[in-house]
Amino acid sequence: MKWLVTGAGGMLGRDTVDELTRRGEQVTGLDRAALDITRAEAVERALSEHRPGIVVNCAAYTAVDDAETDEERATLVNGDGPRLLARACAAHGARLIHVSTDYVFSGDARATPYPEDHPTAPRTAYGRSKLAGERAVLEELPGASAVVRTAWLYGVHGTSFVRTMIGLEARRPTVDVVDDQRGQPTWSADVAARMADLGPRVGDDVHGVLHATSSGEATWYDLAREVFRLIGADPDRVRPTTGAAFPRPAPRPAYSVLAHDRWQDIGLPAPRDWRVALHEALPRIRKESPPS
Repeated sequence: MKWLVTGAGGMLGRDTVDELTRRGEQVTGLDRAALDITRAEAVERALSEHRPGIVVNCAAYTAVDDAETDEERATLVNGDGPRLLARACAAHGARLIHVSTDYVFSGDARATPYPEDHPTAPRTAYGRSKLAGERAVLEELPGASAVVRTAWLYGVHGTSFVRTMIGLEARRPTVDVVDDQRGQPTWSADVAARMADLGPRVGDDVHGVLHATSSGEATWYDLAREVFRLIGADPDRVRPTTGAAFPRPAPRPAYSVLAHDRWQDIGLPAPRDWRVALHEALPRIRKESPPS
């Protein structure tokens, strides 16, 4: 089985290539310079040249705030690009795993995690653009695609909230962190492993939407305190505040906890708890990609 990973220069894309390589799979990773998924001829050329059995689309416009004034570009990358990939996969007989986000939901639930089939209602340009991509993939390749929603990603590569907290701990006596937004901190390497497990199963019996976030839930404040604790710093140096203290062009979901029922339906275990993953991830993040 040959794999093709788009957006392979990003955090999740790099982890996905690394995970597949570790498993001995034949994998080609193409970053944005090597493959612009918004260009039909480039997508067709990539599928013709590499002839993958499975494509994992990690390419995305992820600037949530910038999308508010650049929705056309966000939709081109997050909506039109996935459609082109899905069409090319259909033409070449390849399966497709497409990465999406919790922002497709309204984010105003309170206590019940969003199941995979919950009605979507994005409140941001970014969320609308990602929902357009989900719909495009499921329309163009209904029986041979999976949409994998994830959220609150951190990893060894690139920037993330976790790396920011590590850096701030070294520079500031105290750190104010939002305590009224709740989600699931998720290690990108765990998502990559989950997609590697999923790929061979995608087909007539396994398709549609799945959620790939860690189990459990936390606020950003909870996550920051856990980071401090694990690196040997005093968690009480983290002080709670509200989202109003950090106004952004795009509103952040107050509640974006996702349910994971479909994994068990297809014979895979539910994702592990976010604290367990963070405990394993932090030494690697500090060693391999220390904050500047």
